[in-house]
Amino acid sequence: MAQTVRKRRIKLIIAVAVMLFAGIIYAWSITKTPFIQISGNTVLNATQLGTNYTITIIFFCLGGFGAGLISKQTTTTFRFVLSAIMLFTSFYAASLQTVTLIYTESYFMLYMAYGVIGGLGIGMAYNTVISTINMWYPDKRGFASGVLLMGFGLNLLLIGNLVDIMGKSEAIGWRTTYLIIAISLGVVFIIAAIFIRPPPKNTVFPEQKELADSPENEEKQKKQPRQKEYTALEMINRSSFILIFLYIAILASSGSAAISFAKDIVLDVGANERFAVVAVGMLGISNGLGRLTIGWLFDKLGIKQTQFISSAVAILAPLTVVMAIAANSLILGVFGLCLCGFSYGFAPTTSSVFAAKFYGQKNFPLNFSIINLILIPAPFAAMLAGSIKTSTGGFMTAFIILTGLTIVGFFINLAIKRP
Repeated sequence: MAQTVRKRRIKLIIAVAVMLFAGIIYAWSITKTPFIQISGNTVLNATQLGTNYTITIIFFCLGGFGAGLISKQTTTTFRFVLSAIMLFTSFYAASLQTVTLIYTESYFMLYMAYGVIGGLGIGMAYNTVISTINMWYPDKRGFASGVLLMGFGLNLLLIGNLVDIMGKSEAIGWRTTYLIIAISLGVVFIIAAIFIRPPPKNTVFPEQKELADSPENEEKQKKQPRQKEYTALEMINRSSFILIFLYIAILASSGSAAISFAKDIVLDVGANERFAVVAVGMLGISNGLGRLTIGWLFDKLGIKQTQFISSAVAILAPLTVVMAIAANSLILGVFGLCLCGFSYGFAPTTSSVFAAKFYGQKNFPLNFSIINLILIPAPFAAMLAGSIKTSTGGFMTAFIILTGLTIVGFFINLAIKRP
């Protein structure tokens, strides 16, 4: 067993590094820089760039779903290599767009390269990493998911800021930066194909300790039969699935809007250009910490108490941004955006934990990918925020609406019960 513990720790460290690079999907507020204002129509340009982020998130979810569908027919090695090929192709093609888009002013190839191919590649790798590492941590699913997803969220700070520096450097420039990203992602996922594999069937793990949702239920849970393994069809027919889907979609909405417009919001409340980039990195740190914290809470406190905490933070996050805009406070604005990133970090870890603890491990890759489809509606919150910004001149109304949605989400969250 000691050897198993050592081996899974090494795999977790490698997986976190892989997820750190995969998190490039959330660095769009930085990587979109070479495509900003390529024409005189600033509003149209912002809308088209926002559309690319939406396409990327949609195909990220579909890539995860595809990985879940083929998980029993293919190996992790195959899925990682396929992801490596797609991501190299994606960012290599996008590197060409950094030069040609200014002349063609047609976003179609950017959508196909960055949005469709890149989204599919990251989604497939994301699902494969989480599903495989979860097999190594049946006793600490919340912790493992939280650590992995923290790495995913920290991309904004570590990789995102490095990309920003390289892209704006006269010696490197944006085309070379995109080429470096393409090569790096290809290499990282080939490494993942070599080292991240499921545990052998006879592997012995530390004893799993299921935490009761409340002390009075501890004895009752000990007497409960073994957890049922739900198929995807059985899962989607449960009322708990519908409530989980709705709640996490709402939870992700304010975070999606915050990530998409973080730089713009901070600039609106008085930041300079350089600090705005730093603030985006701080949001990335908060997003990563949110993923780790919620996983730890699920393992430590159980599902029910963690639901209360996640709902409270989710309401406070957009409300703080509203107060920051009203007071024109930079400090409050940064704090509010960090809270949005923190609560957004709850969404993917919650999806992973619910998929495993409510519906079992046997069909986890597909079940998790289906629950993860909740991220598809989230970018539309960013599009809504952008539209409201265009029509009203600010983000106040959008974040008031998001605050209202999170209050509704609080009651939905409380209604979620084990199937």
